[in-house]
Amino acid sequence: MKPIDTKKDRFPFCIVWTPLPCISWFLPFIGHVGIAYSNGVIRDFAGPYYVSEDNLAFGKTTRYVQLDPTHISGKQWDTAVKEASDEYNGRMHNLCCDNCHSHVAMALNLMEYKGKSSWNMVSVCWMLLIRGRFVNLCGFLKSCLPFFIIVATILLLAFLI
Repeated sequence: MKPIDTKKDRFPFCIVWTPLPCISWFLPFIGHVGIAYSNGVIRDFAGPYYVSEDNLAFGKTTRYVQLDPTHISGKQWDTAVKEASDEYNGRMHNLCCDNCHSHVAMALNLMEYKGKSSWNMVSVCWMLLIRGRFVNLCGFLKSCLPFFIIVATILLLAFLI
């Protein structure tokens, strides 16, 4: 398995995450996700009828989970990522129910990762929240600092009033 190369933005066998401007400031567990091929190139459902390749929408990866390719019982990793991406290239993006998390879940379902074919938006989000690692300190700050500033401001104002 190729190693992760954060400088070149290569995350083999990974689910990657980046914060969404404004939304992640208030809800830091909500963000934009993608899934990378075995060579580390990221695919993400970036908007209506568009799955980008090697250009993660909303900026560089700040958090990731590297998955074990030996836990696949369905289609091969790259085949599953490509098929999910091809499917989502023909879909309308819906923020609430058919989005980047759904795209990643479909790829995991196609490869039957860990023997499951019931991956969904919530399970993908939960995996990133529990098992996700920040790329570096800057990734942590980009992801969490706006939230901490907002909370500190609210607390400061609450105690001053």
